Amino acid sequence: MKKLTIILLGVFFIVSCGKDENTKEAVLNIRLTDAPANYEAVNVEIENVQIHIGDNENEEGWHDVEIMNKGIYNLLDFNNGLDTLLASSYLPTGNASQIRLYLGENNTLVKDGQTHDLFTTSGIQSGLKLQIHQQLEEGITYSMWLDFDASRSIVETGSGKYNLKPVIRTFTEATSGSIKGIIEPGSISYYVQALNSNDTIGTISDINGYFLLKGIPEGFYEVIIQPRDTLISEKTITNVEVLLGQITDLDTVKIN
Repeated sequence: MKKLTIILLGVFFIVSCGKDENTKEAVLNIRLTDAPANYEAVNVEIENVQIHIGDNENEEGWHDVEIMNKGIYNLLDFNNGLDTLLASSYLPTGNASQIRLYLGENNTLVKDGQTHDLFTTSGIQSGLKLQIHQQLEEGITYSMWLDFDASRSIVETGSGKYNLKPVIRTFTEATSGSIKGIIEPGSISYYVQALNSNDTIGTISDINGYFLLKGIPEGFYEVIIQPRDTLISEKTITNVEVLLGQITDLDTVKIN
C-alpha cells in the first residue's frame, strides 16, 4: 500500500445565500465526522471551538462558536458518512483565517475490552489551530466538517501507553465529492479507501455492505476494498472519477 499524504483542506462553501438587509452577521455550522480506526471506542473531550476573524492574528479576533453539547464524543460513532452538529453560531463578517479546537483531558480509547488513557500535550489543550481562509459575508450560512482521523491521531508508545496527536482535515460538500456503493457479501465488514497521489480517504462498511466516502477532492481514484476477514481477497476499482458536489455511485460491488 502506498504511503500517501492527507491534505488539510480549509475551505468553506456558501450553502445558503439569502441576504437579510438588517443583519451584519454570518452563520457558521461546524460538524464532526471521523475516519475509521481499529479500536472499539475513541473518546475525545471537546471543550470549546473558536474561529479567528480579521486580518491581524490578535486575541481580540477570536470568537467562540457555541458547542451544542460540550463533553466527550466517541469518534467512532461518526464513521461511514455519519456526522454530528458540533457547533453553530452567528459570527461577525470578515476574513475567517483559523479555527482553534480545545480538547480536555478526559480522552480514552477502548481496545480488546480495556480502556486506556489518551495523553495529550499542553499545546493541544491550549488550542489546536487549523488554517482556513474564507471571507464571511453578512446574511450567509456556511457549513464545514471536521474530519477527525482517529487511527492516525493515536500513537502507541513503547511503554504501552497511548498519545493523542490529532490529525484533522476540514472539508465541504462544495469543494469535494463523494463515493458510495454496496459490497456483496455484506455479512462481514470491509475497509474501503479511495487513493490517489495526493489523498487517502477511508471508511468501514456497515453490516449491509453499504459505504459512503465523503469529502473527496475532485479527481480520479483507486477504490480499494479490503475485507476484515483475511480469507477473502481484496478488490481494487481503478479510474473512479469524483466530481465537485456530486456522489459517484459504484452500485453493487461483488467480492469473491
